[in-house]
Amino acid sequence: MRDSASLPDSTTLGDFLRSRRNGLKPEELGIAHHGLRRVPGLRREELAQLAGVSPTYYTRLEQGQSHQASTSVLEALADALRLTDAERAHLHRLARPEPSRPRRSARTAPVRPSTRRLLDSMENAAAVLTDHRTDVLAWNRLGHLLLAGHLDPEAPDRPSDRPNLTRMLFLDAHHRDLHPRWNQAATCAVAALRNAAGRHRGDRRLAGLIGELTMNSTEFATLWSKHSVGGHAYGERQLSHPEVGDITLDLETLTTPDGSGHRILIYSAPEGSPAQAALRLLQIQAQRKL
Repeated sequence: MRDSASLPDSTTLGDFLRSRRNGLKPEELGIAHHGLRRVPGLRREELAQLAGVSPTYYTRLEQGQSHQASTSVLEALADALRLTDAERAHLHRLARPEPSRPRRSARTAPVRPSTRRLLDSMENAAAVLTDHRTDVLAWNRLGHLLLAGHLDPEAPDRPSDRPNLTRMLFLDAHHRDLHPRWNQAATCAVAALRNAAGRHRGDRRLAGLIGELTMNSTEFATLWSKHSVGGHAYGERQLSHPEVGDITLDLETLTTPDGSGHRILIYSAPEGSPAQAALRLLQIQAQRKL
């Protein structure tokens, strides 16, 4: 069996460049072509011309034979490939990886008491605290009821069976059913995990999660192979909750300022909206079950 801990490092600069090059359409870039093309997207020579570099030099980059790409060359490639801000940053990280270090199982920073109080103070919003692996470290009452009411509310306090939002999205049928737009949610989740893998290349636990999902979900494996990179989540989220039905909430992601890498996901709704009424109903129904 392949060692899952090696998976994140399989993402090389060449892999990423090739995936983005294959995703471009020549006609959208004003490149004329005739007859059948033997490769998807752009040819290496075409991308090199758009970026203003020699085809030989670009080929060496994609084949991993050159590790000295300048900032100006990387920026030119990013422009030619039409990369997003998150993809552009990912390109620079791949081109200039940190010196090789022994793999480590990075310890999860403890949740500060003040952060827990902040979550608990959000009585009208669902709040969930995660780390860069999307492990759930804490949640307020609404956060638990909204995203994982079928799980023990104390589970985040136990590292051995701590919930993980990405794992649940792909492998937990109850959580998966919450997302009527599952394909969109899955695409965003994998892109964010790819971004985290680029930032934490020595994290064995993150590598293990990616390996587990790759082996147990063909959908995850397919999305992972696309090399999409995304940032923090925000915007409208539609959920289909078993207790309160369809609900549209606003998601914001905040990063704690303590250097822990913890993120707070906040699901809220405008005052007086049907979604806010649904959140209140969810709280009431939970209280009746106590």
